[in-house]
Amino acid sequence: MSDVAPRGLLLALAVTAAVLAGPPLARAAVRLAARDDAARPSPARVLSSSALLAVLLCGAVLLTGARPATLALAWAAGAAVVLAQVDLAVHRLPDRVTLPAAAVCAAALLADAALLGTWPALLRAVFAAAAAGGIALAAALAAPAGLGLGDVKLLALLGLVLGWAGWGVLLAGVLLGLLAGAAVSLLLVATRRAGWRTALPFGPPLLLGAVLALALGGPLA
Repeated sequence: MSDVAPRGLLLALAVTAAVLAGPPLARAAVRLAARDDAARPSPARVLSSSALLAVLLCGAVLLTGARPATLALAWAAGAAVVLAQVDLAVHRLPDRVTLPAAAVCAAALLADAALLGTWPALLRAVFAAAAAGGIALAAALAAPAGLGLGDVKLLALLGLVLGWAGWGVLLAGVLLGLLAGAAVSLLLVATRRAGWRTALPFGPPLLLGAVLALALGGPLA
């Protein structure tokens, strides 16, 4: 019972945080997409952002419990809610979201290592971020039309978070992201809502793949 009570409290805090942070995140997404600081999100967007964030934050709690690494997952979740909306709207992944998220996640994982001794996981996360970002950068330079620098930075961020969880989680996240992107592309082509050469946002499928990989990886606490 002692384990159930703290976890229930953490989940309640996660939902409360989502209710409080959802509206500002929805507003940030709309303003970044429109490049207009006066833009306002619709009630439906605020509700969906808050609900999605609640699911992601509760997932972070269930995966890691109460530890500094949970903050890394939570902050990455908030960034994902904004990045996915902006990328879907204007095919752009703003540095104003990605870079601070990487800094906060790195600091949280460093604190986790200092307090809990998870240095191997931190080292793996750093190497994974460098590997994912480096490979993505090479792909972007080889085919700029297929992968943008925003995607490169996002992959480095996902490499940091997923690499901390394990190399298998990172590989699964990238693979699931690619499969999700391919499935969406085929669906849009089949329904004639896009052509074979239509540029589609790559960020949301990558983020979905990362979430699925973490969920399939099971508790990390």
